[in-house]
Amino acid sequence: MVPQPEPMPVVFPARLIPAKATLRRPVALPEYVPARMLNEFVYCPRLFFYEWVEGVFAHSADTVEGALRHDTLGEKPEAMPAAGDNAERIHSRSVTMTSETHHLIATIDLVEGDGDRVSPVDYKRGAPRDLDGVLEAWPADRVQVCVQALILRDNGYRCDEAVLYYNATKQRVRVAIGEDVVTETLDALRRARALAAAGIIPPPLVDSPKCPGCSLVGICLPDETRAAMAWRESEADTGTQLDLFAQDDTEDAPHVVHEEIRRLVPARDDLRPLYVTGYGFTVGKSNDVLQVKEKGQLVQEVRIREVSQVSVFGSVSLTAGAVQVLCEAERPVAHFSMGGWFYGLTQGLGLKNVFLRKEQFRRAEDEAFCLGVAREIVASKIRNQRTLLQRNHVEPPARAIDALRRLARQVLDAGQLDTLLGLEGTAAHYYFSNLLGMLKVEDETEPPAFDFTTRNRRPPRDPVNALLSFGYSMLARDLTITCHAVGFDPFMGFYHQPRFGRPALALDLMEGFRPLIVDSAVITAINTRMVTRDDFIRVGPSVALTPKGRKRFITAYEQRMDALVTHPLFGYRVNYRRVLEIQARLLARVVTGELARYPGFETR
Repeated sequence: MVPQPEPMPVVFPARLIPAKATLRRPVALPEYVPARMLNEFVYCPRLFFYEWVEGVFAHSADTVEGALRHDTLGEKPEAMPAAGDNAERIHSRSVTMTSETHHLIATIDLVEGDGDRVSPVDYKRGAPRDLDGVLEAWPADRVQVCVQALILRDNGYRCDEAVLYYNATKQRVRVAIGEDVVTETLDALRRARALAAAGIIPPPLVDSPKCPGCSLVGICLPDETRAAMAWRESEADTGTQLDLFAQDDTEDAPHVVHEEIRRLVPARDDLRPLYVTGYGFTVGKSNDVLQVKEKGQLVQEVRIREVSQVSVFGSVSLTAGAVQVLCEAERPVAHFSMGGWFYGLTQGLGLKNVFLRKEQFRRAEDEAFCLGVAREIVASKIRNQRTLLQRNHVEPPARAIDALRRLARQVLDAGQLDTLLGLEGTAAHYYFSNLLGMLKVEDETEPPAFDFTTRNRRPPRDPVNALLSFGYSMLARDLTITCHAVGFDPFMGFYHQPRFGRPALALDLMEGFRPLIVDSAVITAINTRMVTRDDFIRVGPSVALTPKGRKRFITAYEQRMDALVTHPLFGYRVNYRRVLEIQARLLARVVTGELARYPGFETR
């Protein structure tokens, strides 16, 4: 990690410390603890926990640059004279050694010295710590080079100091390996082993300047986690949301008004989905480029590093080489029927952490927990349906608006899942019976180009239902991929019951986003004439999109997914695809006990 200026000392509020029910994930650290592991523990115990206890890692520009730099420096390990050889000059790169006394291991960038007196040299990307003009090593770096010095001592060398070379300023900073530094390092080693054995994730840092440069900030969500903890506590203490939120007189959803949450993740991902739809296409690869061909003729090329996922429809073939390179790059392939039915995914190994999935299955057997999560999900869905009617209906129906407000409140008092299903069904009746009023009519004397009376599926019997069904399939795909990325099993839900082949948890997360993403994309596609009646085909009682119509609606869907929206809990703007990931990670916090309640996503 790149050292950052240390924040002022703070005391983490007791009410924001994870609850006693937080998932315990005790593990034993490796027999020989790497020096880099202690560096990360001192830098941030939560980062250490993610990487070394849960096995979660993500690259950033800094980590990639650091890895390339170390590969260059240590391209070929060099021999090092044994202790006692009294070599006139020691200058050895990429030296790997262990300490049997302390059970430590390190690969040292450079060892220099003469005789038996040596100094480890470690290369760092950033700048040294500047205290009133005095340059010092950062605490995490100091511990790391002390580990290297202890290892050298344990192998018979005399090591009284270490050197840190900071590339940003081209300066060397010397660290005296005295008793105080050794004590600091061994204490860090003891505390790191104790944290791993306890298995309880530490709370996030408070407003730390370290967070923006951390490669795991999008997984850790430090400010978001603390805000959600405070939201939970404010409701428990006052029965309202007055600490962080103000309640609008006409809206049910909370909105940030006081505490500013830093947006530490990009508003949008640079990667984009690739859709391949049509008959007889083949997806292959040449080096790091995907090639889409039709009857052997090249149709399109796209770099793999620019693709987030690949969706194929109907009789599209993928070569073995393309599948392998996509799995290696952790780019999932989603398979759809030509009619838009989501079959499943082809992907690599994905997240190897099983702790979250174990707790997910345990929580799924807890009826009270499932009911609590389901209430929040359904309440958010109904409020978002109400919001969409208020925004888009030509004459918002007062009876339906009032009924949806009332139903959203009743949902939070539902005593069992069956009651919740009934309330959700009643809300759906009010919502869909008024959906036609959100579709624009150019000439009121003519029959509407798109008619809609009620929601139907399997098969959809009118164009609007065909669009809704196709959009829900794509959203289910996106949330299935998100569940895998976060570490969930998408087939074990808390609201939707397990059923063969159904991604129940993805459907749970999807409920609140149906109106905001899919329904909104359908309304936009129809009202802007992105799709017309000519984009549908009727086969018996069913209606389906033509290939041209499917492409047009995919464009509308992706435009909606890329639209920026203000997160109601955190106050910053991100696109909907990023919101899906944030919400899934918040649900993971609830499952592991770090948060007591799932904050659903709602807009004004």
